[in-house]
Amino acid sequence: MGTFQIDFGGAANKRIVGIDLGTTNSLVAYLDGVTPKVIPTPEGDRLVPSIVSYTDEGVFVAGEAARGLQIQRPERTVYSVKRLMGRGVDDVRDDLKLLPFQIAEGSESVIRLDLGGKLVTPPEVSAQVLLELKRNAEAHLGEEITQAVITVPAYFNDAQRQATKDAGRLAGLEVLRLVNEPTAASLAYGLDKRKEGIVAVYDLGGGTFDISILRLQEGIFEVLATNGDTRLGGDDIDERLMAIALEDIATEWGENLSGNLEAVQTIRRAVIEAKHQLSTLPKVAISVRYGGRVYQRELTRELFEQLIQDIVERTLQPCREAMRDANLTPEQIDEVVLVGGSTRIPLVRKAVEALFKTKPHTELNPDEVVALGAAVQAAILSGDVQDQLLLDVTPLSLGIETMGGVVTKLIHRNSTIPASATETFTTSVDGQKNVLIHVLQGERELVKDCRSLARFDLKDIDPLPAGMTRIEVRFLIDANGILSVTARDLRTGRQQSVEVKPSYGLTDEQVEQMIRESFERAEEDFAARQVREARVEADNILSAVEKARANAAWFDLSEEERAAVDAALNGLQMAYHSEDHRLILDQIEKLDAATRTLAESMMNSAVRQALKGTKI
Repeated sequence: MGTFQIDFGGAANKRIVGIDLGTTNSLVAYLDGVTPKVIPTPEGDRLVPSIVSYTDEGVFVAGEAARGLQIQRPERTVYSVKRLMGRGVDDVRDDLKLLPFQIAEGSESVIRLDLGGKLVTPPEVSAQVLLELKRNAEAHLGEEITQAVITVPAYFNDAQRQATKDAGRLAGLEVLRLVNEPTAASLAYGLDKRKEGIVAVYDLGGGTFDISILRLQEGIFEVLATNGDTRLGGDDIDERLMAIALEDIATEWGENLSGNLEAVQTIRRAVIEAKHQLSTLPKVAISVRYGGRVYQRELTRELFEQLIQDIVERTLQPCREAMRDANLTPEQIDEVVLVGGSTRIPLVRKAVEALFKTKPHTELNPDEVVALGAAVQAAILSGDVQDQLLLDVTPLSLGIETMGGVVTKLIHRNSTIPASATETFTTSVDGQKNVLIHVLQGERELVKDCRSLARFDLKDIDPLPAGMTRIEVRFLIDANGILSVTARDLRTGRQQSVEVKPSYGLTDEQVEQMIRESFERAEEDFAARQVREARVEADNILSAVEKARANAAWFDLSEEERAAVDAALNGLQMAYHSEDHRLILDQIEKLDAATRTLAESMMNSAVRQALKGTKI
């Protein structure tokens, strides 16, 4: 993976932002002196819905505020306008059948949407999304933003590209360059630092699927082939889950809610949340409250994968066609990059890896990778990026996130490289089948104060009781400064690994600043860590006591003994949110003492059960 650092050289350089203008969501990113970062909205959201709603007075509302108006004023709220950019009515007749917009008369050559009497073109709608991103960037950075790099699909023709530039100009932005989305994703991963190679970018977004195959030579990307399906994406998965939920509700409640927009949106939110959770959990509960009633259904990942198998399969044929068009075999693909929120789904990742016969890049947030690459391109244009020399020592400690949001360091700063370290961890939840490994860099005690390098999942571990599984995590930094992190289930042998560049984007000044902060904040950091660890211990004993109260041994206790346990339980719950770790530990001790008789009773019962029918 390539490395770079930033040298702003004073205030002369004008800030250039990178923008991913998406079909479903849009993002804006910038270089924070060292690495590309997505700019959040004032509410803290990183994705801005590509939705614009118009009022009677013609005033627009864009982004998250417009999402709520989709239900109230669907005829005046525009979404998926990217499908219409730079195209005529004849080009988009099939798309228009799926969209609730009215097309104004005389729109044969240039599409005009009739939104309650207000006529707008697709570039004007996109401009409002860009304007929302521009405002967010200006509020976050505290300066005027007038220049941007905007990404477009690799297959966009000249008219579509010009429409995107027009949208930027209407939003008060000088569009310095339009960058192909797959190129931006490759830039975010530093693949431009390779001398040469073939890169496949698999982009499964909310409403569209794109596959692009690029040739990289001396830092220049050439598009060899593109393919895809403009009506295939995460929305299809949502619709399938919604159809099941609506069918269940119709059977349970005797009421068909498919025509009730408010109910449909409520169900949509519930199934989308369940879909997101199934990327890391083996099963989830879909729960919908509407009209004073509750619908619940358990959904396992196994069933979920069966339900969406054909949707995932539909993405593979365009990939095969793109490889055939580029005259390539899977073995000739050097790198595979995943883009789009739907690529978090484990089944998608497995299918892509099986097809291309190489592990895809998943280290960066797939929703953000295109915007991050656009920010890198913006920095290249402004002359802010230059190569960084490798170090022969690791400048900052490297570790992983453990329970309570604390960092457990495996390789400490100033370790000479090559260097390696191995440590064994366990699970915190009964029946846990997946473990998220979050790799961090820095000297502070809490995850929130350190630099995130990568996240990956160790999947399909044995679902044993909490604390029984043994996960071995191994860090290895090679002579080139590349960090390999491998997590292995010692029982099954299953393992996952990731490679990252710890020195990626860090200047000497920033390293020094991070070390200085760790010294200055050492006392408060350690105190915060003690509180977090005390709460983790409290969580464990609270969970154990709740289980014990359901055991027959609980009812063997006297009324006084049960009252003592309840009192100690309440005492710990009251102390739980205290910032004094000693107070929490004191209450843990009291609860431990109060439950000693219960624990002994449960142990005796278990021994009796184990010896039942056995002759000594």
